[in-house]
Amino acid sequence: MTTECVTPGRRLGLADEYDAGAGTYVRNGMIYASILGTKSTSTDESAPKSTIQVTRSAKFAVPTIGSHVLARVLRINPRAASVSIMMVGSTPCKDFLGTVRVQDIRATEKDSVRVHLSFRPGDVIRAEVISLGDQRSYYLSTAKNEFGVVFAQSVDGNAMVPVSWEEMQDPKTRVVEKRKCAKAF
Repeated sequence: MTTECVTPGRRLGLADEYDAGAGTYVRNGMIYASILGTKSTSTDESAPKSTIQVTRSAKFAVPTIGSHVLARVLRINPRAASVSIMMVGSTPCKDFLGTVRVQDIRATEKDSVRVHLSFRPGDVIRAEVISLGDQRSYYLSTAKNEFGVVFAQSVDGNAMVPVSWEEMQDPKTRVVEKRKCAKAF
């Protein structure tokens, strides 16, 4: 049995090779995580295929200054993006809010940054905690190259792929949308 921390929407395997278990769903022949938690693969001798499932983890992390986090964009306004922090490093967390201010989106040309051209509600971003912020939320930054949008959906609901550091494309419709993309590892 193998284990790994996963976020919602993460591709886990092919439906032809595995059975979808609890905490997963199948779309277009692929198995995806539907909840934040730990991926596990189990084999049963009576079943022809292994089963992939995702279970919520009882272990949760608290963000600290310098932590790398994964967060989902909840809403945007001209000055900032409000996010819900899902993971700290590789450990799931819950009930933490964050704010990415317009001056913390990019390291250069800060005066020309527009929040609506960098993030959209529903995007999953990788960011760094730069301050404990106010009483409501942590302050996050995506100013480094490795931080930014890691998962986005187009208007049609298709997963988008980065084509440059500031654009993502829907592979089915070929529509290009502006985003502040994270550098791939």
